[in-house]
Amino acid sequence: MQIEQIQGLWLHEHYTFSLAELAELSGLSEAELREWVDEGVLVPVDPQAEPWSFGADRLVTVRLACRLRHDFELETPGVALVLTLLDRVHALEAQVRDLQARRPRILR
Repeated sequence: MQIEQIQGLWLHEHYTFSLAELAELSGLSEAELREWVDEGVLVPVDPQAEPWSFGADRLVTVRLACRLRHDFELETPGVALVLTLLDRVHALEAQVRDLQARRPRILR
């Protein structure tokens, strides 16, 4: 019997990654990540600070961006556009849920 080890990572909202850590965890090069920052696909916690750091949630974004780039053969600007639209969809879905929660229940 062969046992496969799987590495997990618990992402905490206050945890940050360096550019090198994000590159290692995402499988992208630091140069690719820098390009994604330049195009707005990826935003550091403080873009003016050196070195950059990224919130833990950005790892999820980077992995999604990688899948989008690969599955749909998108260039960096296309990935940025799709991620922007997905963020907008999620915001609108949250607004709908909020409005539905506030709506009075009608008894039948």
